[in-house]
Amino acid sequence: MGIPLASEARLASIRDRVPTVATLCSHSSLQIFHGARLEGFPTLGISVGPPPRFYDAFPLGRPDRFLPVASVKELPHVADRLRSEGAVVIPHGSFVEYLGAEAFGALDVPVFGNRAVLAWESDRRKERDWLDSAGVSMPKLFEDPSEVDGPVIVKYYGAKGGKGFYLAKNRRALDAFTPTGPHVIQEYVLGTRYYLHFFYSPLSDRGYRVGHGSLELLGMDRRDEANIDELYKLGAQEELLKAGIRPTFVVTGNVPVILRESLLERAFDVGARIIERSIELFGGMVGPFCVEGIMTEELEFKVFEISTRIVAGTNLFISGSPYSDLVAPGLSTGRRIAQELKRGRDSDRLAEILS
Repeated sequence: MGIPLASEARLASIRDRVPTVATLCSHSSLQIFHGARLEGFPTLGISVGPPPRFYDAFPLGRPDRFLPVASVKELPHVADRLRSEGAVVIPHGSFVEYLGAEAFGALDVPVFGNRAVLAWESDRRKERDWLDSAGVSMPKLFEDPSEVDGPVIVKYYGAKGGKGFYLAKNRRALDAFTPTGPHVIQEYVLGTRYYLHFFYSPLSDRGYRVGHGSLELLGMDRRDEANIDELYKLGAQEELLKAGIRPTFVVTGNVPVILRESLLERAFDVGARIIERSIELFGGMVGPFCVEGIMTEELEFKVFEISTRIVAGTNLFISGSPYSDLVAPGLSTGRRIAQELKRGRDSDRLAEILS
């Protein structure tokens, strides 16, 4: 048995009814709604302002109903409406970033997954403590800028899609940067970036066993980043600045990749360590999460970040990936979320996967 997360009071709004899958109309909502529909759940799209017209172009991903709000920040004020709809809210990167981790954590509506994880993801130092104590290899962290002895990247807290990140190839270049918020200075590791899309089910009794549940790998991607990318980053930044172009790391798209099969055991070992430590620290993660790291030429996987909910890279695999197809044909992360909801409902174990 897993660790119960949701209270009976919070589950009351979906007791004895089919839950409505609800999320913000952004990020990965199309596949979330599509996956929910395939598993027989009604869907509700939360839109900022009028419902976006482009949903009409994707009838299989369009939600059944929309709930317009003037701003994401107003969402706590419509919690009664969401509960009356029998909503289960699915978090994604835009949703958490726009509402804020603290407000999302306090949202009085059933949420898929353990919302306690948001406090660990939104604070990069707590996130590092978690990953480091799990025994995961990570880039070096510089507490004092004067200690920088090579290329570094400066990252702000929260899920910002790379916005505001700054790359410096030495301490002199770092001195020219003026941060505008809470941040960390991290070693810039040379290698190949991989974003591993995992799913942890505390309800499963088969597969790759971790804790009391199972770990699945549903896909993998890389990111296209605005006007700077890959091997050119260290040398290109200065030239771009000279030309009056401010280099950015804003993610604009995703590219599917696969890992050498011989490296999959290492990937699962990293995912398992993160899950096991999360159980010890805050009751564990539930559902999708993404381990973001770099594979060096020595074949060491260094984790620089974790996203503790569905990531936009999974949108590549709405009809399945080379990995999810070996779990079940045509399985998306959105559909896998709906399947976990269905399993929790049918086995009367929703309290273990909602919070």
